[in-house]
Amino acid sequence: MKENKEIEKILLNDSAFENMLKTKVENDFKQELINAKASKSVEYITEIKDVPKTKLFTKYATFEVINKTSKTKSYINGVQAEGFLGSNITDRTKLLNGESNSFVCGNSFIKFVKVKI
Repeated sequence: MKENKEIEKILLNDSAFENMLKTKVENDFKQELINAKASKSVEYITEIKDVPKTKLFTKYATFEVINKTSKTKSYINGVQAEGFLGSNITDRTKLLNGESNSFVCGNSFIKFVKVKI
C-alpha cells in the first residue's frame, strides 16, 4: 500500500509527465478544432427567389426586424416571421414565390436576410 502511494506521488509530481500530458491534451484539442472546421461547410442563400419554399419559414431562415417608431433592429428566425405574418395571405404568397423579400406588420418592417442550407 505504501509503495503505491509513493509511486502515485512520483507520478503526480513528475514535470515530464505533466508536460507530456499537457502536450497530448493540446494536440487532441487542435485536432478537434480541425475536425470541427472541416465538417462545417455551411451554405447560405441570400436571394429569396432561390430559397426552397419548405425552408423559408423554418428556424434556418433569418429575417431582420426594424421597428419604425423606436428605430431599433433585431433578427428573428423564419418561424417567428411567419407569426408576424399571421393570416396575411397576400404577403405570404409574395414571399413564397420570391416576388418580395419584405413585409410590414404594425410598426415593424420585416425583411428576409438569409437561409441556411
